[in-house]
Amino acid sequence: MTATLRVSQNRLEKFIYEAFLKTGLPESDARTMGALMAEADLQGSDGHGVIRMVPYITRFKGGGVNLTPNIRVVKEKAAMALIDGDNGMGHLVMKQATELAIKKAKTAGVAWVGSVHSNHAGPASLYARMPLAHDMIGLYFAVGNANHLPPWGGLSMLLSTNPIACAIPAMHEAPVILDMATTVTSYGKVKAKRQRGEMMPEGWMINRDGTPLLDPQHADDGLLLPIGGYKGYGLALIIGMLAGTLNGAALGKDVVDFNHDASTPTNTGQAIMVIDPDAFGEVKEFKERMDSVIQEMRNSERIKGVDRIWLPGEQSHQKRIDYARDGIPIPDALAKQLHGLATELGIAPLVAN
Repeated sequence: MTATLRVSQNRLEKFIYEAFLKTGLPESDARTMGALMAEADLQGSDGHGVIRMVPYITRFKGGGVNLTPNIRVVKEKAAMALIDGDNGMGHLVMKQATELAIKKAKTAGVAWVGSVHSNHAGPASLYARMPLAHDMIGLYFAVGNANHLPPWGGLSMLLSTNPIACAIPAMHEAPVILDMATTVTSYGKVKAKRQRGEMMPEGWMINRDGTPLLDPQHADDGLLLPIGGYKGYGLALIIGMLAGTLNGAALGKDVVDFNHDASTPTNTGQAIMVIDPDAFGEVKEFKERMDSVIQEMRNSERIKGVDRIWLPGEQSHQKRIDYARDGIPIPDALAKQLHGLATELGIAPLVAN
């Protein structure tokens, strides 16, 4: 990734906050958005961080997002709840949903909180990670905000990347964090490739005639490929039903492509599940067992030429360390876009000239 500048997490967070404040978000919500979006970039989720600012603001201006939502619980039992996001930003909805799930799991041992009338919320792992601070396990599911995946064997784009994330704490090792789309890549990574002027590797997308699609400039005309063939299609469908259909949120033909529609509410559905290991035994012993499993996997016999076996989330964990020390890289094209946004909004640029 070509980058001409690096910025601190604090500076990026403040820039996002000031931009959203200028475009109509209440101060506390703008601060939450700044913190969560900067954290996305800190962990290397560059397709879901500050790169999304301009598209978000476009939807603000188009009326597609409610800037002052009444996010509230509309149905609730001891270990579950449904939150109505009132068409507010997904980051705000899912932060509240995750905090509620953590609270419920402390009492019930496990909790599931779904959302309806939400919006795009950034990378899935942001919310799966939140329970880690409480020595809990987080699982997150979502319906993607644009359909790029057909049913297996079909051509009608009725499914999205529909991500899943899981975060499991350990004692001394980094937590195991799986964050993946049910397609070979997320569409955010396709957008990042397009903005940087890079080609996509073969296997990410195909044209409608089945041939490989490598140029992200034509991604809107192509189809994302599911992981594992028909199994990935099945997983995308089930996640969509749990995060969307169960909550009364959009799935299939009802999904609104927020890349091309700035005015229609997306009715995005998400869900967070939190498990308290304390319900199964001593948390300390569980985390020590996690360390043992992680070390066993890492130290197992390797194929010739493989230098290291990685656990899910280890490379993202290392990026957090590196970026916190050296700054978050901002690609040239994105830096220019953000500079133009700062000029338009009358706020301080991300970096001074």
